[in-house]
Amino acid sequence: MLRRAFILSLVALTSACAVPNGQLALAPNSTLIVVRHSDRDGEDLNAKGIERSKALVKALDGMPLDAIYSPGIKRNLDTAAPLSKARTLPVQRQAQENPTPALVSASAGQTVIWIGNKGNIAAIWEDLRLSDPAPLDYGDLHIIRSDSAGAVTIERRRFGP
Repeated sequence: MLRRAFILSLVALTSACAVPNGQLALAPNSTLIVVRHSDRDGEDLNAKGIERSKALVKALDGMPLDAIYSPGIKRNLDTAAPLSKARTLPVQRQAQENPTPALVSASAGQTVIWIGNKGNIAAIWEDLRLSDPAPLDYGDLHIIRSDSAGAVTIERRRFGP
């Protein structure tokens, strides 16, 4: 009985996250925040990147946040660390390839953040058919909201030094 209820809820969630032609869409009343990892030299954040990562905490001050997602890449995890500590939320690792389906599912009815890389952020933008530009520069912070009717808006912000 419990298994059947779980499967039915999973089917409902999946259908809420896809538009009729099978393309992905945020479920109603969902928010997906997308940022690129902070400034780096090689694989490590540089001084400016460390400061920018700390500034992300302030940039999201007052905004509810249910989960933090990132690929398991050092620069992404280092960018997420101050936010994770401030919000006492773990950074949940997500594959960097094709993250959109999992993020759409995870964000259903919630507010989540993806701290990604140029390639996977561009893929999210393409998968969700969002208007350009995608947040590909250091310090770009884009908040994608789906209202109760599923209409999507994008709030574009900047943060950090």
